[in-house]
Amino acid sequence: MAKQTNKKVKEETLNLDTILFKCRDILRNAKNSGSFFEKRDMMLTLVFLRFIGEKYEDGLVNLRKKLIEDGLNPDDEAIQQAFFDDPTFTDGTFNLPKDARWSTIINKTAPELNVALDNALKSIAETDPQLKGCFVKGTFTQRNLGANDIKKIVDEVNKISHKTFGEEKDLIGRVYEYFLKEFAVNATKEEGEFYTPHDVVQLIATVIEPFDGTLYDPCCGSGGMFIQSSKLMKAKRGDISRINVYGQEKEAATYRLAKMNLALRGISHNLGSESDSSFTNDLHKGLYFDYIMANPPFNLKSWWNDNLATDARWADYAIPPESNANYAWILHMLSHLKPLTGVAGFLLANGALGDTDTLEIRKKLIQNDKVEAIIILPRELFITTDISVTLWILNQNKRGGKYHGRELRNREHEILFMDLRQWTDNPVKGEQKKKVKLETGQIQRVADLYHQWQAVGTDGNVFAEPELYRSVGIDEIEQNGWTLVPSKYIEFIDHDLEIDYPKEMARIQKEMKALMQQEKDSQKKLEEAFKGIGYGID
Repeated sequence: MAKQTNKKVKEETLNLDTILFKCRDILRNAKNSGSFFEKRDMMLTLVFLRFIGEKYEDGLVNLRKKLIEDGLNPDDEAIQQAFFDDPTFTDGTFNLPKDARWSTIINKTAPELNVALDNALKSIAETDPQLKGCFVKGTFTQRNLGANDIKKIVDEVNKISHKTFGEEKDLIGRVYEYFLKEFAVNATKEEGEFYTPHDVVQLIATVIEPFDGTLYDPCCGSGGMFIQSSKLMKAKRGDISRINVYGQEKEAATYRLAKMNLALRGISHNLGSESDSSFTNDLHKGLYFDYIMANPPFNLKSWWNDNLATDARWADYAIPPESNANYAWILHMLSHLKPLTGVAGFLLANGALGDTDTLEIRKKLIQNDKVEAIIILPRELFITTDISVTLWILNQNKRGGKYHGRELRNREHEILFMDLRQWTDNPVKGEQKKKVKLETGQIQRVADLYHQWQAVGTDGNVFAEPELYRSVGIDEIEQNGWTLVPSKYIEFIDHDLEIDYPKEMARIQKEMKALMQQEKDSQKKLEEAFKGIGYGID
């Protein structure tokens, strides 16, 4: 029995959701734990300290190995002073002050922890410019959780390790997603509290290939788009330094989280000097980017103010409706794409495909050859919403030429439509609500189809597969009233019409006749058996 108990404890320790569930319950029951946002910020800050501390310890281990390889004794006092008292790392690892190291924090007594944690944040902010403004002053001392409560939480966070859960995963983003899901009972989805799942980010990145140059996200949230894209880029090209990321985030707490997340990964970034709305205070005004990846808040309503009426971003189109920001996001991103080469991949609610109040903007986007592909995704991909959404691809160059080693054909006045809503055969286990994911093979299939459609030698007039994709010319789109709803163009087969009803009825009748004969034969055998022992059957 003892062996089974130990196994159970180990399994719980290695389960991220179990650890976070315990932390959530401790915070819910603790006095002075604050609002949902304060609980979330406290947890994310703790996780950040844990991760950055672990990377520092890993850096020291690697430094020791390097010194030994160079024939030096890392335990020699002079070597210790020269290399370890103020270590320098070349892989993006932060040289943490002693009071900011996790090894220091975890060894504090329970009554000392709140002060120790705030001292750690203060030291980090003072020694590293990238992390300036990432932390709220007095995060822990102002809340002043009971000694027993803060100690329990720190001990739980201590179990979260990249060594256990995977170096390449966006673990801070995963923690962020968990607390959105578990705490945000009263949080408004309209304000954009969504975390983009890894498979969705992978899909966008695999399609548009942001491998070098500049990448922008105007609503960057916790920085998950950048984290996941850099992972894919590293796998493809091996060097994340070839991309520079730019972003903006409206919510102050999420802005701080993004800075922490990117700094932890050693990703060069410019998120602007403050948190603010990309609409009312564009912090990257006048800059143009090679790639844009985004998951804007769906159907955002509280975006407009009167100063936007004459904004240059929609001067060539029309003013987006005040009631919904979907097309404001489209035009904002278009204004930041490099005029001749920029490519954008972003998500919008499906309603944007055919809204009547945005018809003139959509019509002009199509006529100006900005829209390259429309891909409807399956339902249930997000934890915080179950709606189906659309991946839009904008491309400033549909004329053809070389792109990432591929030769592209002229695709002017063509749009590729895909409908993936039937791809729901990959359920995610262990979630409180139904959720599906896109497998790597499915993601590659979408990217391969898109790249094949772009390639020299493809005839867009016949590029189609029923119920999945079709290349459509502008004339047909105009005939359909400039709607971008894929089901208006992709052939969907009525499978009931494929049935040969006379043949099917004959098969059913034959099977029924055989079953009836079997029953008769069984009944006859049973009657004969009972007669043999002197009984009859009524």
